[in-house]
Amino acid sequence: MQAVLAAPAPAVPANAPQGTLVIIGGGLRADNAEVWQRIVDLAGGKGARIAVMASASINPEKSGASIMAKLNQYGADAFFVPLGVKLANSDYRKAAEDPAIVTQIKSASGIYFAGGDQGRITQALLRPDGSRTAALEAIWSVYRNGGVIAGSSAGAAIMSTTMFYDARPVLDMLKMGVTDGREIAPGLGFIGSDVFVDQHLLVRGRFARMIPVMLKKGYHIGLGIDENSAMIVDAKREVEVIGYSGALLIDLSGAISDRGVKNFNISNAAISYLDRGDKFNLITKAFTPSPDKADNKLDPNQPDMREPVFTNDILGNNAVLDLMGNLIDNAQQEAIGIAFGNPRDPYPDLGFEFRFSKTVNSVGYSSTEAEAYSVLKLRLDIRPIQLRQPLYRYK
Repeated sequence: MQAVLAAPAPAVPANAPQGTLVIIGGGLRADNAEVWQRIVDLAGGKGARIAVMASASINPEKSGASIMAKLNQYGADAFFVPLGVKLANSDYRKAAEDPAIVTQIKSASGIYFAGGDQGRITQALLRPDGSRTAALEAIWSVYRNGGVIAGSSAGAAIMSTTMFYDARPVLDMLKMGVTDGREIAPGLGFIGSDVFVDQHLLVRGRFARMIPVMLKKGYHIGLGIDENSAMIVDAKREVEVIGYSGALLIDLSGAISDRGVKNFNISNAAISYLDRGDKFNLITKAFTPSPDKADNKLDPNQPDMREPVFTNDILGNNAVLDLMGNLIDNAQQEAIGIAFGNPRDPYPDLGFEFRFSKTVNSVGYSSTEAEAYSVLKLRLDIRPIQLRQPLYRYK
């Protein structure tokens, strides 16, 4: 087998910003006080000046007004930054270099990027040659000096140096690959050059599309956050998960791909689920379970379940989370998920097997308050499979 290791991880910048990131997976509800309040508190608490960047929106003014109202409800003094590709009666190129707008941004202790199309954010804040506009330099200044950068959905996608741009469905990307300038494009890189970020993760089964991008661009670590949830990343690179759900952590530092196999494949990837309240340090790799799990580490010799674990739709809503939870507290040592598409798509006989295995490094924690798990370091192998056509017949 001709194997290739994942490319080395890019170096972490020595002059890391002193601010904090709030990376939201999209679908943030107005009543999610934990997330909204944390943004305001990180920006300085009551009266904190937070600049609202609604550049991603098809209707920036309407989106910006809604976000300002929510932030102000939790104590902020939020204001709208008139900078956006779709902003009526405005030249976004001039606005991005306008000294008045730059001064306005620098007066803030927090920046909030709204959802929509992340391509509109980079279009508004990067010059045609890829360099930073004056407005983007002002945003970086806020972040370097200890301010908070928050973003939901599209506002989360821009956090890494690479972002999804004009992305196809997850299965299509496994079948046909990813191309720079098409499915992926440069992001703004607030989290650094060594971590890839994705959003709407568990609800849309997007963990699978992260892996080919990480391999292509040389990321060892990927973080995907679910809807109505957020990852707080501080200056010490401690990640804390808050909100409704959790995040997936993908580690490709030991992964290999077989170049002798025509279609996408990977072996020995590691996948973990960080539940709400959990913490993970990107530098030390230390994991701290939420308080309700701290004293409830699972004993592999006393599993709660014994049934085989299988799903025929691993890319479905929360399917990967259900499978991982059912495996970590199970006498079974592996679980299998299958992904396949429409029999009328261009490659109807191509599917993928996702094999999740427990190793000596796999660890699980169970909540004492709810039916919830934290799952660390399951092995994940993905390989192509051939489906028989037709997949089914009428009886």
